[in-house]
Amino acid sequence: MHYFVTGAAGFIGSNLVDRLVQASHFVIGYDNFSTGQERFLEQACASPNFNLVRGDTLDLPALTAAMRGAEFVFHLAANADVRFGTENPRKDLEQNTIATYNVLEAMRANGIRRIAFSSTGSVYGEAQVIPTPEDAPFPIQTSLYGASKLAGEGLIQAYCEGYGFQGYIFRFVSILGERYTHGHVFDFYKQLRQNPNELRVLGNGQQRKSYLYVQDCIDAILFALEQAQAKGTPERSRRINIFNLGANEYCQVNDSIGWITTCLGIAPRLDYTGGERGWIGDNPFIFLDTAKIRALGWKPKLTIQQGIIRTLEYLQANPWVLESRD
Repeated sequence: MHYFVTGAAGFIGSNLVDRLVQASHFVIGYDNFSTGQERFLEQACASPNFNLVRGDTLDLPALTAAMRGAEFVFHLAANADVRFGTENPRKDLEQNTIATYNVLEAMRANGIRRIAFSSTGSVYGEAQVIPTPEDAPFPIQTSLYGASKLAGEGLIQAYCEGYGFQGYIFRFVSILGERYTHGHVFDFYKQLRQNPNELRVLGNGQQRKSYLYVQDCIDAILFALEQAQAKGTPERSRRINIFNLGANEYCQVNDSIGWITTCLGIAPRLDYTGGERGWIGDNPFIFLDTAKIRALGWKPKLTIQQGIIRTLEYLQANPWVLESRD
C-alpha cells in the first residue's frame, strides 16, 4: 500500500510512519516542521520506502503535488494546543479545519478515496453521558480546538457522501509515550527539572482524564483498518467509520502527579491555581466508551499509569525534546 501521512514528523505521526515502513508499505511523509522534529524520522529516512516532503497543509498546490501516487491518507497534522485556543482562534480554524479541507481537495484531485483522521474526545464537550459513546449527542462546544476538529469531521463526512470517499474518524483521549512533546507529563517534568521542590498545577488537580499509550493508539488504528478490509465486516461497506480510542479507565491529575513524583523520588509542594478547570475549554471529566473498537478484538496493552511512567522515562532519556520547546 502507498500511504500519505500529514504531520509525519509529529508525536503520533512519526510513530505511525515507523510502523507503516516496518510493515513494508511505501510512505510519503508531509510536514512543515512547525512542531515536528526531524530526529523523530531518522529511522524512517533510512528506508527506501519513505519519502519526506517539507510542506504546509495550507499550501493546496504543494499538498496536491506531494500526494500524487498515494492510495490512502492519514491526516494527523493539526494544532493540538487546546489550552491557548482563545489567544489565537484563527490558528485552530486554519490548521485544523481549512487544512482538512485542503487534504480532501488534494485527495479529490488525485483520485484518492480513503482517509483516516485523528479527531479528539474534545468534540463531545462536557458530555452528559460518561463513559461517552460515539453516538452520544453533541453538547455545546467548549474549546476552539474541539470545534475545529468537529468541523473537520463534518467535512470528511460530506466528502464521503458527495464524492464516494471512505472515512475513518478516530476520536482520541490524550495520547502518551515516546516522542511526546506536549501535555501534562511534559509540563510537570519540565517544571520539576527546574525546581524539584515546587509544582504549579492548573486547576484543583481533581480533573479526571483518560489517556492512551501511543503504540496502543496506533495498534487500534491499524487494527480497525485491517478489520475494515476483511470481507463480510460492517466496516468494509460503511462510508464513515467512527471509533473512540482510549483506555478503559481514568485517573485524576493528582494521581498522575503522585506517579511522576514517586518515580522521580521527590515530594514537591503543590501549588494549585484553583477551580475545576485548568484553562478555558478544559473538560474536568473525559472518559470515552471504547466498546465499539473493543468489540472488534482490540484492547490496550498498557495501563494509564504504565503509559505515564514510560512517557516520563522517555523524557528523562531525551532531554533535547524538552529543550526543543523552549
